[in-house]
Amino acid sequence: MEYILSLDLGTSAIKVALFNEDGDLVVSSNQEYSLLTPTALSVEVEIETYWNAFTSGVNDVLSRSKVNTDSIRVIGISAQGETLIPVDSSGQPLRNAIVWMDNRAQEEAAELELAFKNSDLYGITGQVSIVPTWPASKILWIKKNEPEVYKKVDKYLLIEDYFIYRLTGKFVAEGSLLCSTVYWDIIKKKYWTEMLDYLGVNEEQLPAICESGDVIGRVQSNIAAETGLSTLTVVCTGVLDQVAGAIGVGNVEPGVFSECTGSALAIVSTVDTPFCDPQKRMPCHYHGMPDTYMVHTFTTGGMVLKWFRDRFCENEMAVEEASDIDAYELMSIAAAKVPPGSEGLIMLPHLQGAMAPENDPKAKGVFYGLTLTHTRAHFTRAIMESIAFLLRKNIEVIEDMGIPVNEIRSLGGGARSSFWGQLKADVTGKPVVVTCNEEEACLGAAIVAGTGIGMFSNLKEASRRMVSVKNRYEPNLSNKGIYDDVYRKYLELYTSLRPMFAKETGD
Repeated sequence: MEYILSLDLGTSAIKVALFNEDGDLVVSSNQEYSLLTPTALSVEVEIETYWNAFTSGVNDVLSRSKVNTDSIRVIGISAQGETLIPVDSSGQPLRNAIVWMDNRAQEEAAELELAFKNSDLYGITGQVSIVPTWPASKILWIKKNEPEVYKKVDKYLLIEDYFIYRLTGKFVAEGSLLCSTVYWDIIKKKYWTEMLDYLGVNEEQLPAICESGDVIGRVQSNIAAETGLSTLTVVCTGVLDQVAGAIGVGNVEPGVFSECTGSALAIVSTVDTPFCDPQKRMPCHYHGMPDTYMVHTFTTGGMVLKWFRDRFCENEMAVEEASDIDAYELMSIAAAKVPPGSEGLIMLPHLQGAMAPENDPKAKGVFYGLTLTHTRAHFTRAIMESIAFLLRKNIEVIEDMGIPVNEIRSLGGGARSSFWGQLKADVTGKPVVVTCNEEEACLGAAIVAGTGIGMFSNLKEASRRMVSVKNRYEPNLSNKGIYDDVYRKYLELYTSLRPMFAKETGD
């Protein structure tokens, strides 16, 4: 039996998972770490924190699986986007990693937005605007605020690039992470020289560009000694975590749409060619398959339900603590007893603003229609319905762009709720499919890596072999009729309140 080792380089944890060639999870290890927040807008991680979590996870997986490490043919990588790591000429980090959610580069993002307002930013990068998250904004911030670091930078790396460098000694990057840097041309698949010139960065300071799944090299002997891995194991370029998750549930061809309800609601819709939405509602991203693209965006998702659980569901959390019965499951059981539409209670779930397609960072969360009839269970159901409405809105925009959505593949923590799965099917009118493996991002990275070394002829064949369906929820048409009316009110509520959101924040 041959095996694939997968890394999921997450925001607050690194997961290491071992799969066999049929897609069966052998064992996995989750290694958490803390984020550094030196200021209100800053989010960083010390580089060795990442590496130590990785080595601990690998050691744990190897010791518990007891597989012959020579039988681990390849390492696949799923990675968070936008996290920036500048290194010097010896490959040593010059500072902590600036994590994707770091928001300090607000002035720099505004400067870049103004400087490139007359360029075809959307057509070149696929991004509808420049925000502090993007690495271009981060680099400009370093240039202005840490000139001693800026002068010493030999390479600007994303987190996937850095891990590949540590494992193989080679500097490479791939498109699914590069497309949100806003210094990569998503059509030409080259660095955008105009942006680099503005940043004062030359192409030699950036990794060579590869496709996802390209073979880069073998594990270096010093890393093998440190981790217990074999020098026979190959390392491939990986994919953005949301792309990995989409691939891990079988979203590898047009017509399939995947949604991940975790802390955020992230969506991916696969397309054969790059698209350009005249209204700039949706960004265009590069997929983990060569010359394939995707609609990908995210907005507030499961964090709303977590907020409600943490603030108002102490009893459910106490039961979970005492019995291991999941608090979310208890909340779902209560919500299921409430009629569809929550008896007039509607929520706008924009606790941290609204991303695409609204692109309204000043939006707020709202409960509307509250009466003496409503209970805590009504609030739970209204929250779950609001996330389904967000999902429906994104699907409608995507279909309006001419991109078909035939079924929804669901992943993340929200996919574990059968009640929520059925609710999403009823609200959207689309079948919702949940797959068997809950480590979707790791599985997606394994599929990409396995295909890269020829274990499978192509990604679609690998997906058919490694992804299996657990549950399928068909829309209940009687509920769909109820939700059509509630959804219309949900849209009207947001439209009515949007001017007030802007006014309340000083505009």
